[in-house]
Amino acid sequence: MSKKPAQTTPFNRNALLGYLGYLRNERGCSTLTAENYSRDISRLFTLADITPLDELNTLQLRRFVAQLHSKGIGGKSLARMLSAWRSFYSYLMRNFQFKDNPCIDIRPPKSPRNLPHALSPDEAVRMMELPTAGDLLAVRDKAMYELCYSSGLRLAELTSLDPGSLDFSDSTVRVTGKGSKTRIVPLGSYAICALQTWLAAREQLAKPNEAALFINRNGGRLSPRAVQLRMKAWGIKQGITSNVHPHRLRHSFASHVLQSSGDLRAVQEMLGHASISTTQIYTHLDFQYLSKIYDQAHPRAKKKIENIS
Repeated sequence: MSKKPAQTTPFNRNALLGYLGYLRNERGCSTLTAENYSRDISRLFTLADITPLDELNTLQLRRFVAQLHSKGIGGKSLARMLSAWRSFYSYLMRNFQFKDNPCIDIRPPKSPRNLPHALSPDEAVRMMELPTAGDLLAVRDKAMYELCYSSGLRLAELTSLDPGSLDFSDSTVRVTGKGSKTRIVPLGSYAICALQTWLAAREQLAKPNEAALFINRNGGRLSPRAVQLRMKAWGIKQGITSNVHPHRLRHSFASHVLQSSGDLRAVQEMLGHASISTTQIYTHLDFQYLSKIYDQAHPRAKKKIENIS
């Protein structure tokens, strides 16, 4: 018989609510980020069962990580989870006089580094060519996808935009990214055209005083989940065999710009990466692309050497 999940104690519940408020109000985290942290910390509560958080030690937490890993949770997910736990314990030390942070010296198991999957340029173009005649939501979706692919936005950045974020006079969009950091990203001509078409139609759906750029059929701000579901459905309709999601359009933007320009620093700035090392993964994609072209085009690539003896 399976064990029932432990009930969250009043202290854990109140501490988590306070921490989530801190993430939103002081660190400027998005609602989606706060939800991810909440889920990871709730997993810690379940693993701890009746043991108070201030009595957990590093050895016990290592066992928790090993237990999760044995159930198939990969190193990348465990790294994110440990990051949430460490941050939560730091909050508890500041606000509830916890003596130490037992997560500090724990490292997640290594996992293979998976390269991000990008659409081919032809697939990306096909994804932008939505049939929009007489369909306000399709007009909206086309504007979103053109913007994602043109400027490499994250999903949370896309759904948080207001019309005032756009500046057609200098072809830019002002984006608030992770940690409430603001950056200005160029807008392509196709994106500008699609956005202007959507803005002309937006008032037919928007509620009075609704500030969101992208709205749902009821006139309120469009949710990240709705964007994901619509994009997946459109990908299927457009005949794209791989799963299309907002982050794949972001990967496609980065990969295609890097292939064309070779300017890693510029891609870093446009993506809003704090570290160039995060952006460097796209150099692997670029190399794969160049290798493929080389193999197809070079007369001495991958040719069998004849036996001349």
